[in-house]
Amino acid sequence: MIELSVAAFLAGDDAALERRLAHQAVQHFRRNEATQLRAWAASLRCLRAALGGWDAAAGWRLVLEYPMRRLGRRIDAVLVTPRAVLVLEFKADATSFQPGDRRQVEDYALDLQDFHAGSRGRVIVPILVATRACPGPVAWPLAVGGATTVLDASGDSLPTLLRDLWPRLPAGDVDVAAWASAPYRPVPGIVDAARTLYARNSVADIADAGAEARNLGATTDAIRTACHAAQNGRRHVVLFVTGTPGAGKTLCGLNVVFGAARHDHATFLTGNPTLVHVLREALVRDAVAGGQDARAARQRMRAAIQALPHFRDQYVGTPGEVPSDRIAVIDEAQRSWARDQAVRASRDRPVQLSDSEPGHLLDIMARHRDWAVIVCLIGNGQEIHTGEGGLAEWGAALAARPNWAIHAAPEALRTEGDPRQRLPALPGRMVMDSILHLDIPMRSIRNPAAAAWADAVVRGDAAAARQLAASGELPFAVTRDLAVLRATLREAARGERRCGLVGSSAAKRLRADGLGVEVAHMDANAVARWFLDRWPEDVRASDALETMATEFACQGLELDIVGLCWGGDLVRVGAAWQVRDFRGTDWQVARDADRRANRINTYRVLLTRARYHTVIWVPRGDAGDRTRSPAELDAVAAFLLACGAAAIGAADNAPPGSTDRPAQALLV
Repeated sequence: MIELSVAAFLAGDDAALERRLAHQAVQHFRRNEATQLRAWAASLRCLRAALGGWDAAAGWRLVLEYPMRRLGRRIDAVLVTPRAVLVLEFKADATSFQPGDRRQVEDYALDLQDFHAGSRGRVIVPILVATRACPGPVAWPLAVGGATTVLDASGDSLPTLLRDLWPRLPAGDVDVAAWASAPYRPVPGIVDAARTLYARNSVADIADAGAEARNLGATTDAIRTACHAAQNGRRHVVLFVTGTPGAGKTLCGLNVVFGAARHDHATFLTGNPTLVHVLREALVRDAVAGGQDARAARQRMRAAIQALPHFRDQYVGTPGEVPSDRIAVIDEAQRSWARDQAVRASRDRPVQLSDSEPGHLLDIMARHRDWAVIVCLIGNGQEIHTGEGGLAEWGAALAARPNWAIHAAPEALRTEGDPRQRLPALPGRMVMDSILHLDIPMRSIRNPAAAAWADAVVRGDAAAARQLAASGELPFAVTRDLAVLRATLREAARGERRCGLVGSSAAKRLRADGLGVEVAHMDANAVARWFLDRWPEDVRASDALETMATEFACQGLELDIVGLCWGGDLVRVGAAWQVRDFRGTDWQVARDADRRANRINTYRVLLTRARYHTVIWVPRGDAGDRTRSPAELDAVAAFLLACGAAAIGAADNAPPGSTDRPAQALLV
């Protein structure tokens, strides 16, 4: 990053600036190619032409190559003025304004709006400069308030655009001198974080993301210390890391594998196929974009991020083989199969299991005679499959294997709630460490209480939910209109922010409203396209809003803005939730306790997938269709509104004091 006054820039030498930019590029491992040098030269010429001879700009500051830590990107130029922050992205020799380029510069502006202290509450204007394009007329007046819409300019039109823009900006209080040094604390999504971690082998940049990452960093340090102690003491150790939804458990595990233990033969194991598909494909795409061979990149990613069933079957099927990995990080370890489920599910498979998944995994890693570490990432309330054994199954497996030492967060031994999610006490073998619990939410940008609100909703505790809603802006809203849902998501998904529709796999009657197509969560290509590609370039992408991801496709992942499509599989009957399954031609009430708990957990998962906002669509139903009772769906909408969710559009049954707001309310 280079910062200087506009006056100093105009009085200086472009060649000297280019040399400084090139030196910094080398320091940050970026290619110092001739095309990059030409691009810098072109952008500096444009800036000099736009700012020269203009007295109003003399006191502004110019920041070149401002680092955006989420993905290692850099803003070409930022003009810091007393009234606004102008974000400029240059596309040298470009003859048109591409949608992807507009998303890029708008995302820079939104990122500053959300995470840069000097930009918060200020007007931020993204400007795309395609140097050889022909921009159309600007639609004045410019809507101000946070990040504005993107303005287009060519190299020739930029001077006129800046001079037309300046008097139209409201009086502001941007601290021009201090802007570049103001704290910038981005909170990355899981895919962005994985890409950054893998590229840099470090979480240092993410660690600047405030208190949330300090909690994450301390937990990562504790895991690293335990791994070193296991190696030095020649011991076998299992660690249980607990955390609330969205607190960064998966990020913590990736940080261990890609950072702290990268050279200790660590692997990230998950039974979640969509997480495997999306993370692998994102990292491969980055590697290929950086000039690496695609086949070699895929081989590396298969070793770093492994599907737990494949890892398990490989070593169960070859009893004498010692794993190449000393450290195994198991994501959502509470979802591992209990013994009965493991035996039953593998009966007709090439590799037959004789014990629970925890038992097999402990035995596999124990083949290292000297030392090994298993890190179990535990997400309570995330069980959505039949046969998941939970912490209780890990406890049973450990009780039969006394050679394993145990480090656990105290929350793993909690006595309330689902007994499956309770680690039994094993005296003399357990070290309790509170730092192994991640309790500071990272996923929800707007309100850290979002996960707690979702928990109160699925527990049916409207009073607790209302109290949480009163603590700050609640990032949840309700609509009864599917068209309003789609329009709201499209308006809110600015820049690189992703939106998408999610719903329960058991919400079978949503097909009557046109939502019968689900993302095939076992199809690696389909899932990767849904999470990584963009609409309108690809209609299979999430933000095309044509297909719906179920809990199986989205667990462990996230979107920026979520449209949750509520189904008839979870309805309000009196003062309680009723879980139902659609069988044949009608709904049947679920009697099995585990099935009911898993369905509640399904909606907890769906309610906690958004980084910014969740818009819940509750269908109106059809009085002529007994499977879509309007009264039942009205009761669901009324309950959500009573819990404090705002109404978008004409939401029925809004209780007194509820907020009816337009879709634009989600844009701030």
